[in-house]
Formats: sequence, C-alpha cells, structure tokens
Amino acid sequence: SQIQCNPIIVEGVLFGTSPELMLFAINAETGELIWEFNPDVNEEFSAHVNRGVSYWQEGDDKRLFFSAGSNLFAINANTGESITSFGVDGIVSLKTGLGERSQDSYVVARTPGIIYEDYLIIGSVVSETMGAATGHIRAFNARTGEMEWIFHTIPQPGESGYETWPKDAYTYAGGANNWAGMSLDLKRGVVFCPTGSAAYDFWGGNRKGENLFANCLIALDAKTGERIWHYQTVHHDIWDKDLPAPPNLIQVERNGKKVDAVAQITKQGYVFLFDRESGESLFPIDEVSVPVSDLKGEFSWPTQPVPQLPPPLVPQVFDKNMVTDIDSISNLYVSNILKTVRTGNLFMPPSTQGTIIFPGFDGGAEWGGAAADAENGIIYVNSNVMPWIHMMVPLDDDMGENSVAGRNEYLKNCAVCHGQDQRGDPSGTFPSLQGIQHKYKMEEMLEIVIQGKGFMPSFKHLDEIDLMNVLAYVREETPVVSHIPESSVAENHEAPYTHTGYNRFFDDKGYPAVKPPWGTLSAVDMNKGKILWQVPLGELKELTAQGIAKTGTENYGGPLLTSGGVIFIG
Repeated sequence: SQIQCNPIIVEGVLFGTSPELMLFAINAETGELIWEFNPDVNEEFSAHVNRGVSYWQEGDDKRLFFSAGSNLFAINANTGESITSFGVDGIVSLKTGLGERSQDSYVVARTPGIIYEDYLIIGSVVSETMGAATGHIRAFNARTGEMEWIFHTIPQPGESGYETWPKDAYTYAGGANNWAGMSLDLKRGVVFCPTGSAAYDFWGGNRKGENLFANCLIALDAKTGERIWHYQTVHHDIWDKDLPAPPNLIQVERNGKKVDAVAQITKQGYVFLFDRESGESLFPIDEVSVPVSDLKGEFSWPTQPVPQLPPPLVPQVFDKNMVTDIDSISNLYVSNILKTVRTGNLFMPPSTQGTIIFPGFDGGAEWGGAAADAENGIIYVNSNVMPWIHMMVPLDDDMGENSVAGRNEYLKNCAVCHGQDQRGDPSGTFPSLQGIQHKYKMEEMLEIVIQGKGFMPSFKHLDEIDLMNVLAYVREETPVVSHIPESSVAENHEAPYTHTGYNRFFDDKGYPAVKPPWGTLSAVDMNKGKILWQVPLGELKELTAQGIAKTGTENYGGPLLTSGGVIFIG
C-alpha cells in the first residue's frame, strides 16, 4: 500500500495511520509511541489507503474516528481503546443507509470525515464498474454512531435531480460519491462536498441524462443534510473526471468588498469559483459544444461547462504540436501512435479506436488538493501534464457459448486491473495472470476471488456460475456452465463494453509523450482570475544531465503554505 495520511496534532500528540491501516498516537516532540490500535481488517475488504483521522472532544471525552475496510471506528484518544458505546462495540458499518444492494458491494472510506458539533459527516469510495454501491453522503452521531441524516447523491422519487436520470435509476445506478473529502464553513454551518462520476465510468447508456449529483460541488446544511446549492462541473461524465479534492474556502475582492468564496480545483485543470452562500459563479462559465459519442447505446451530453477565468492550469488538447521534443526518435515514435487514436478535444468521448485522455485520469489537479492564502484569495495548485490512451472493448456475444461466458465476465470484472491480455500492470501493483493455473489450484483461486487479497476486492457479489466461468477462462479451461449474455445489455443495466485499463502514454524511453513540463506548481490570484506564476515541479536528473531543462514530473500530494509565505511540497 502507500502512506497517504495527513496526520493531526492535538495537545502535543500526533495521530496518524500506517500503510497497513494501523492507527497510532506518538509524542509529537520525541516520536515516542504512546499507543497503537489494530483494526484487524478482514482481507475481504482489501487493502486501501487511509488519508487521516477525525477528532471530537467534549470535556475529558476525546475521540478519534477512522475507517478501515468497510468499518468506521471510534477510538479513545487517550488510551487507543475502542469506545464500545459507539455503534456496535465501537464500530459502525460504512454501508449503513446505502440500501440492500450495496451490502455485498465494495464500500470503504479513504478520506476522514468532517466534524460539525456532534456529527461526523463522511463520504465513501465505491467501485467504478456496473453494480457499484451508491455514494450517498451521511452524518453519524459522534456519541452513539446513529445515522443522523443522509443526502442521496443519486436522487430518489420526489427529490431534486431525479429527472436528470432514467426512471428508477436509484435502484441500480452507483457511484456519485464523495471520496476526496469535504470542507466546512463553521460559521455558516455549511459543508461543501465534491462528488465523483456515476458508475460505470466510461459508458452511461443506462443512465441517460445529466446525472445529478455526480461531478458536483454540493453545499449542504451540516445539521440537516439539506441541499443549499450545487454546481455540476461535468454533465453525464464518461471520462472519470471526478472532483478530486476538497475545495478551498477563501475571500476575494468584488467591487471593493470582500466576498466569502469557495474555489474548486478539477482534473481538467480548471478552477471554479463560487459565492459561498448563493452558489453564484464569480467568473462567467460557458457551456461549450463537445464531440458526440458513437458507442453503442451511449447518449453523451452535447455541452460541457468551461470557466472563462482563471485560464486552465494545464494544456487542454494533446495534438501533433504537443508531441515530446526531448529527441527526434521519441517525437517520431509518439507521432506515429498519435495518428491511430482520437484526440483534439478535452471531452473527446471514449471509443473502440482509442481516445487520448488529456489532462489524464489523475489530472490536472489531483487528490492532494490546493493550498490557500485565504485572506488574499490566492491558491497554490500542483498539476500533472500527462496524456493517457483509453480504449473501449466490446463484450462480444458471437464467439461461441463456451468462449464468451468466461471472457465477458473477465473483461467486465478483471481487465481494468490485469489487462485485456492478462499481462497485468507494468508497475507490479496488479500481477500477470498468464500461466496462473500452474501456481494455484482452482479451489485456491476461488477462495482468493471470493475473499479478496491485497488491492483486489472481494467478488462474492458474482454468482457461482460467473465466478467459475471467469476462473476457467483465466485458466484456459472450458467453462463448467455456459452463461450467455442477454441481448439488450442496457435494459439489464449492463454495459456492452469494458476497457483496456488506465494506460499512460509514454515515448519509447518511458517518458511522457507530451512536451515538458510534465508537472507544475501554480499560484493563482482568484480575485482577478489570473495565474501569477507557474514553474515546473520535479526533476529527472538524467535528463538534466543531458542539458534538457527541468521537465517537472507527475506529482501527488498537495502543498502546505505557511503564514510567512513559504510553500512546502513533495
């Protein structure tokens, strides 16, 4: 796993989490371990990162809230012991309130919740494929663990936004979750919640419409969960352009007066700026026409919102003029590949030909978030400049019954990580499955798939026939039982496509296919919508030694700004 935790310090004690999801308290001055708590997470929840903890106190009652697997824990901050009066023996399920169909689905929380009075307000991480759990936002009582309110990010009948989905979509659609964290206006009692895309990420034929409240910045009453206002930054998302970070609460000048504002960074490299109370955009936003999808059954949205100011923090189109120029061979290599795929628009839809996603799946701006000089209205944002190649793959039903049964289940459930060709991820995060029948017996593989292991979640939601078929396909064996797909996948809420995974576009030497810089740090004056400065962030020393100017690198994790005007960033 990784350590992504942003620790907190209370009265000289640092509270944080390890890559193995251990919660710990250490003396912040000496580093001495005070206590450690082991959540003893069952492997079926799978490994996931944890980005920190929440703290609540009343008198001598001091509590930490943190999540591991699908459980939310309440821990005594003094002793590291469970507070058994919270939930059931100190635990509340993160699936609470998400409905029966979400109970066997993947639901965790990477990012700590927001404390408001006696409420812990929290989002979740869910699957990005068909069958994903819903991403509703909830508040739990910090004393008892009882759910106090829920905001349905996929609206139910009678709720605002219901008309932006097909009828009864809430019964089968998933995602639209707040996974990146929230920001709290304590004075107003308003919590600002950015949400991700609806599932399935890259094909939305079964969710025709704009799909509120996916890809939205939502202002909620922290006490009741009632919506005050919202703004949708991507309509009917088919690009995985989640809002990746909590927004920044700042003040900006308008007509000689200070206005309380909220600034939301995006994967597109845009920054949206709104009045905190009214939700009015403080810079004009254009609805621009975008290319239309030609995938079977897809109904892509014809326009997308683009703020006029500030200008994008990263380039918006990867074309022949943007091809890497670090040397002529790399330029030729990339140029030849570029001719074979679709590009030319930030919102070029996914395709079976292959589509350039630029800025890439990780931004633009990303989950580390921005730092803010809140009083002066300046934000500091680190961004990636990396093209990715994305390709949709039809789920064929004309290969013969035995072949299609396992292959389709593999493409729907496994290819995103292990690849269409089963070769795995070059980084080693997701191993190759080729020849796995020589390493594991069928019953051993079945146990792993049902229980989950490492980064792989449990797939126990699949029925026995589908599980046996996909394992037989991987093992190059004949499926035990044929399971032929229904003719109309959209009507059965199944996608007719999978995709080949998340693939960065590199040159022949393994460097990004685009001209440098490949990562930047920017200062943005949100009073005027102006980029004050932008510099490359990061260095590849072997290229610097060749006389190439510092290129910057892909970068994750956000900046920290001091009151003295110094930025710290990794």
